[in-house]
Amino acid sequence: MDKITDVSTIEVGVVGLGLMGCSISTCLLMAGHKVIAVAPLPLDLELAEKRIREHLSRSHEHGLLAQLPDIYLQNITITEDFGQLSNCKVVIECTLENIEIKKSVYDKIENVISSDAILTSNTSAIPISILQKQTRFPARFFGLHWAEPSHTTRFLEIICGELSDPEQAEFLYELSHFWGKEPTLVRKDIRGFITNRLMYAMYREACFLVENGYATVEDVDRACRNNAGYWMTLVGVFRWMDLTGVPAYHTVMKDLFPTLNNSTEVPELIDKIVREGGKGVANAKGFYEYTPEEAKLWEETFTEFSYEIRKLALKYPADVVKRKLAQKQNSIY
Repeated sequence: MDKITDVSTIEVGVVGLGLMGCSISTCLLMAGHKVIAVAPLPLDLELAEKRIREHLSRSHEHGLLAQLPDIYLQNITITEDFGQLSNCKVVIECTLENIEIKKSVYDKIENVISSDAILTSNTSAIPISILQKQTRFPARFFGLHWAEPSHTTRFLEIICGELSDPEQAEFLYELSHFWGKEPTLVRKDIRGFITNRLMYAMYREACFLVENGYATVEDVDRACRNNAGYWMTLVGVFRWMDLTGVPAYHTVMKDLFPTLNNSTEVPELIDKIVREGGKGVANAKGFYEYTPEEAKLWEETFTEFSYEIRKLALKYPADVVKRKLAQKQNSIY
């Protein structure tokens, strides 16, 4: 594939305009794409423009936009018509985690896009090798796993299925840098990909510690915030072990690993919340007790935090030390 020089010539489709579909659409608009945003659900059609406008307005307030939000909004078409995806080079599916629903959506997308367009899914739960077999051209199908809010985070996983074309994966990898990402290319498909496998192991252990009386929900969250939360914006687990002494981790692993929870069942702690209809701050029922006002303020605070942490994170990109070395070398000469 040709090297990317101008993303404004690459039309991108987003199918599914819930919370993530709207923030993904915002990210693409900020990068300069023309976006065709398809809302399969009538409610999403009603709310999408408001959500995207709010994302753009807040991004403008934080200095992330070179122009006013209305300029970016001129580049998005919000519609129920799948036919408007016909010129898209890349389409990102953001629908419910249900294979039958996704297959129905893929059929509608593939009825209109060209055979050389790339089709992707934002799934976080279904292996790409399974989903791509629901499509007509499996080689052009990939996972694009985003994090919320998609327009502020550096995170993106590009996942190859068993039948995916490596050359098209490299195209997505290059393109995602224009989206402000430090992407991970997952070359071999595995359920949960990279981040979710790491994070869900931690979620499981967190539930185990609370259920068995070792700590409260508040204690566990405090430990995460003040330890892992203190360093993980700068480095990942392997660099952290390098920074703090690899042999110490080797010693701890020998004694600790046999004691970790390895249950394959969903923990009762979270199962009970879901059985009783809890959704977290979305309906003020979760691991914590919330008044409606508290839940709303937590959502607002998370949004504020996502912009502030972005400023800090961008000061420390993945190649921060290489840049410092280059600066030192330049100063010598």
